[in-house]
Amino acid sequence: MKSKMIALALVGFTAAAVGLYPQLQEAASATPAAVKPVTHDPLANAGPRVEVAFVLDTTGSMGGLIEAAKEKIWSIASTMASAQPAPEIRMGLVAYRDRGDAYVTRVVDLSSDLDSVYATLMDFQAQGGGDGPESVNQALSDGVRKLSWSQDDQTYRVLFLVGDAPPHMDYQDDVKWPVTLKEAGSRGIRVNAIQCGQIPDTTKEWRKIADLGQGSFFQVEQAGNAVAIATPYDERLAKLSATLDETRLYYGGKEDKEKQARKLDATDKLHSKASVTAKARRAAFNASKSGKVNLLGEKELVDDVTSGRVELDAIAAEELPEPMQAMPAAEQKALIAQTGKRREHLKRQMKDLADQRAAYLRKKVEESGGAEGSLDESIFRAVKEQAGEVGLEYGAAAPAY
Repeated sequence: MKSKMIALALVGFTAAAVGLYPQLQEAASATPAAVKPVTHDPLANAGPRVEVAFVLDTTGSMGGLIEAAKEKIWSIASTMASAQPAPEIRMGLVAYRDRGDAYVTRVVDLSSDLDSVYATLMDFQAQGGGDGPESVNQALSDGVRKLSWSQDDQTYRVLFLVGDAPPHMDYQDDVKWPVTLKEAGSRGIRVNAIQCGQIPDTTKEWRKIADLGQGSFFQVEQAGNAVAIATPYDERLAKLSATLDETRLYYGGKEDKEKQARKLDATDKLHSKASVTAKARRAAFNASKSGKVNLLGEKELVDDVTSGRVELDAIAAEELPEPMQAMPAAEQKALIAQTGKRREHLKRQMKDLADQRAAYLRKKVEESGGAEGSLDESIFRAVKEQAGEVGLEYGAAAPAY
């Protein structure tokens, strides 16, 4: 659907271009020239990076927490993005249950395309379990070994184990969690443990896991006690975000376009199925410096050309968006320049609204007595304490909500 919307938008721009050809020529002449080709290695960022994976119990008793995670993933991303300097954010997920359930683990690899990670998270439902211990050992092993963790010294690598039942220690063919956590430590991956509920056996094991994982142990209510407050700014932010998404124009070969189509499908899914508050949180993240990578993805034409990383003339016609392929070069450049200006205007509007939303939420949280013991605060405290080792400083006194 999104690709159709982009095509319609381009057709509209083309019609306008015919009537404004002199102005378009002037705008085209102002388009910056490229000096070097663009590279699209998501791990080639020279700045700091946060890689965070959630190892999440998805059995029946975790229903409230899973729904909270669906609502709060964007504010968690914004919390992590609030550091100085602004880091690139990559997220992943290991959902786990137990042997005999519909699955033991399902792995979503680390990615800066948070839209796609979120679209996958939306499909998870709490089912199964109910018989005590779960396959925590395999979940932690998959979290450490099956995710594409980077190896540089500018990355804060962290895994959050979130669940309410202790691990099965009686499976003979498991890699037990002490072995996995020693490997995590050797690879610079911190492991924090967040217990949902009050089961004593879980408390005992989670504390040990956090200790060996060089992380922190937190205990929250069964449903996570996440801060969930609607604001007067949510609806407007969600609409602006959808409009901003429509400014994305992609180029590339067949494989590029297939990957871009999957990203657009994920965006369509969240716009159609996510709550207004979740879409507002996504908008706040995308308006941040760190959110740019998620917003645009790879080979986004407007950003690559206006930034000077690529030269429009160097892109083969068949790799351009289809409605642009028949445009004269001057119209192509003018369209890109106009779209870039429109995008920056939308981002400024979103940033202003996001700041107002954040101030409103801080006031509401203060009025309610604070968020101590919430999922939001637990994650924020761990990140703020641990990320300083790679040069990330979190000056904020509270997380993004």
